[in-house]
This record gives sequence, C-alpha cells and structure tokens, in this order.
Amino acid sequence: MNRRHHAVSLLQASQDSPTLARLSELTRDSAARLKAVESLIPAALFSAIQAGPIEGPVWCLLLDNNAAAAKIRQLLPALQSHLRVKGWEVNSIRLKVQVSRQR
Repeated sequence: MNRRHHAVSLLQASQDSPTLARLSELTRDSAARLKAVESLIPAALFSAIQAGPIEGPVWCLLLDNNAAAAKIRQLLPALQSHLRVKGWEVNSIRLKVQVSRQR
C-alpha cells in the first residue's frame, strides 16, 4: 500500500476534527478572556501571566512565579466580576504557577 502524506494547516485540521475544533475554540476564548481583563492587571505583572485552560465555569491563569500569583489572587473578585459583565460565565478562576525546569 502506497500512502502519500501531505501537510495540513492547523486551521484545516481543526475544521476536520471536532475535538481539535473544540480545543481551538477554548484556546481562543481563554485568550479573549485574558485580553478582556488586561486593563485590571498591573502592567508589570502582565508578562508573567498566560491564559490557561477552561473547564466549564472555571478558568485557569498560568503564572510565572508565586509573587505574581499572590498579587493576582487579590484581584480575582474584580476579574470575575468584569468577565461576568462582559458575558462570560466564570464561577471561579484557578491560578497555577508554572515551574520552569532549567538544567
């Protein structure tokens, strides 16, 4: 059997697969949420934050360090309220500190 492999763009692959399409949708939604609350986050901290996964009404923010997590934890009620006003159903925001492994 002779099979030919051809390159497929991420967009095409996600359109052809319901699972990838849903994952792409969640990724875009998470990035949009972070963009929506950007004005509430101190500029010095914004580079330490990444949009994380969405699991139902729970959104996760990925943080570079514990200091950023501590400050963002203080802002969580304002972030949740702002997202609800913008139309997102967010019951809670989880914070996860990413530990970088340097060798």
